[in-house]
Amino acid sequence: MPAERLLPTTEAEDLLKLTREIAREELAPIAAEHEEQGRFPREQFRLLGRSGLLGLPYPEQWGGAALPYEVYLQVLEEISAAWMTVGVGLSVHTMSCYALAEHGTDEQRDRFMPDMLGGDLLGAYALSETQAGSDAAALSTKAVRDGEAYRVNGTKAWITHGGVADFYTTMVRTSDDGHRGISCLLVDAGTPGLGFAPPERKMGLTGSPTTQVMFDNARVDADRLLGTEGQGFKIALTALNSGRLGIAACAVGLAQAALDESVEYAKQRTQFGKPIIEFQGLEFLLADMAAAVESARATYLDAARRRDRGMPFLRQASIAKLVATDAAMRVTTDAVQVLGGAGYTRDFPVERYMREAKVPQIFEGTNQIQRMVIARQLRTR
Repeated sequence: MPAERLLPTTEAEDLLKLTREIAREELAPIAAEHEEQGRFPREQFRLLGRSGLLGLPYPEQWGGAALPYEVYLQVLEEISAAWMTVGVGLSVHTMSCYALAEHGTDEQRDRFMPDMLGGDLLGAYALSETQAGSDAAALSTKAVRDGEAYRVNGTKAWITHGGVADFYTTMVRTSDDGHRGISCLLVDAGTPGLGFAPPERKMGLTGSPTTQVMFDNARVDADRLLGTEGQGFKIALTALNSGRLGIAACAVGLAQAALDESVEYAKQRTQFGKPIIEFQGLEFLLADMAAAVESARATYLDAARRRDRGMPFLRQASIAKLVATDAAMRVTTDAVQVLGGAGYTRDFPVERYMREAKVPQIFEGTNQIQRMVIARQLRTR
């Protein structure tokens, strides 16, 4: 059953109805087949763009909807409940647009943002490297100024949309001054010297390619610098704060889908002459799953409302990401248990949900990193 929502406006209610319609009619029916075949749903992202769902938190001036994060994240949750690959992709795209939206010049925004938010250009966020994951300040991909361009060399790792994105918001090292030597470049997919490794062979989200992105003396025009040199690390961390809320919403959507599938199955499956949902052991399991879903939703909405009001939300974003992704792992695991042997087969979606629930605990900062962020915030209160 659809999640009960307290939305701030009637316009937001209409938007969620549209989102549910798209999710039900355009995404859910093809999700399992695409995941089975490892097919990337590029046309579905174009559909989201035409429907106005790719730029919800960004200004109307460049094709966005200027909606609060409280609303955007609930849209993201609904999409993720239908198809996690698309939900995560939307979150990554939104994060990839952040540096341009917040730190680009008006000329840069006029040039690129309408197509980004309209669905013609799909983004990727290139921060991580093999030896610079949690320790983002250790990145080594280097950009050296060469006249009116930068020459970029190095390799990015674990990049969602690698090889299929149209642009890469890329953090590079422009000096050796630690985190103060990192800058942000908007790199076009057709840049000479830009290449991609074969997609990683992943446990889940198989419809979403994750690759290494390789720069071999790639020439990037200097007017693709976002912000100033040395500002990239701050840009990256600020984008991640909001990106963690996106992943939290995706995780809640996935957990909601697993809960709904479990409840429906438990109503239909009979043992000893009655539906198994009437057995107390299973009732309690489903009740705990429902409590986990609604608690996780509350954490991301609290953080989003703080963000929308211009309040500090770093700690709340980390809490939301931690709570929601741990909840999704637990709820999807329990969903397999509810379905028993059927849950362990690919005839039912919960085994896929369980596989997909693992990676949200890892990307946008592992949950161990989130605990470090939360603890650090407590020490400095």
